[in-house]
Amino acid sequence: MRIAVTGSTGLVGSALVRSLLEDGHQVVRLVRRPPAPRGDGSTEVRWNPRLRAIDRAALAKGADGAPLDAVVHLAGAGIADHRWTAAYKREIHESRLLGTATVADALAGLEQPPKVLVSASAVGYYGQTGDRIIDETAPAGGDYLARVCVEWERATAPAEAAGIRVAHARTGLVVAGDGGAWGRLFPLFKLGLGGRLGNGRQYWSFISLRDEVAALRFLVDNESLSGAFNLSAPDPVTNQEVTEAMGRVLHRPTVAAVPEFALKLVLGEMAVEVVGSHRVVPAKLLDAGFRFAHPTVDQAIEAAL
Repeated sequence: MRIAVTGSTGLVGSALVRSLLEDGHQVVRLVRRPPAPRGDGSTEVRWNPRLRAIDRAALAKGADGAPLDAVVHLAGAGIADHRWTAAYKREIHESRLLGTATVADALAGLEQPPKVLVSASAVGYYGQTGDRIIDETAPAGGDYLARVCVEWERATAPAEAAGIRVAHARTGLVVAGDGGAWGRLFPLFKLGLGGRLGNGRQYWSFISLRDEVAALRFLVDNESLSGAFNLSAPDPVTNQEVTEAMGRVLHRPTVAAVPEFALKLVLGEMAVEVVGSHRVVPAKLLDAGFRFAHPTVDQAIEAAL
């Protein structure tokens, strides 16, 4: 297939592109600078989400005339990249809404639109859920990230109206050694400085990088799948259990603990997400037949290493 990917240089996007290229697919990267030749076999098409602009002609057909079969939209400002100032919260919000609306409008306007759009979202859609087990039937939460996720998913409406199958990938914490929130934990735990965050009772819904890529491709390939899907391992664990698992796998002590007030001093409003609880399960993925390579937190950590 010929598949376009936004956010192709990010943690998940770069892994997805590698996987697609290894299997012989044509990959089109949407980039914000002038397109340039790439050594990996992928091609580039320019877009500017802030101006709601995409080179539609180049997106619609490749140099060999191949049409676009699918789009995986992952672009957006990193949730944990900066302290949540008012300005950065606007950046998080606008990068998701403008990017998604730009992609959806462009695809809807193509003479031969792709069959599927898989658009990123997050388990933050549900808000803070405590120790309740949450699947895709649960309503949206009311906090900042939940509101962002609701608008983020609604922004795909033009693609759906044009008859494009749309799947929303509500992703949990991706376990990877070299990026994302978990990538920041590994150096601390390797030094023996890792430990519980807050009271440790908050649930973390995690997924290994390999399973994240496999799930995205599963949503692309299966023509019967549309709507929201939780991309998280079947058994979410508490932060205390994560701490213990990191100690087991890395053979390091985990006696350190960071109290909630300290997290709030350092992280500001984002501390709510760190000590907040998301006990989310992937009911629809499992029902559709997806099988996780790393269903437990120990397996996900070992895979990341």
